[in-house]
Amino acid sequence: MQTAKQDVEQLLKNLPDDSTYEDIQYHLYVLEKIKRGEARARTEGTLTQEQAEARLSKWLTK
Repeated sequence: MQTAKQDVEQLLKNLPDDSTYEDIQYHLYVLEKIKRGEARARTEGTLTQEQAEARLSKWLTK
């Protein structure tokens, strides 16, 4: 498991040299959301495709 610092270092290595501060902030935001989602999935579990479709069925049209 990588530390936050290692994650940021890897992110910066993968971004183009001409990235703006806004580009970096956006990618950090996305990285944080992914990490939070992964942590939540580990603690709360995930849904199957069928369970997700059942929950969303009132908004999905077929």
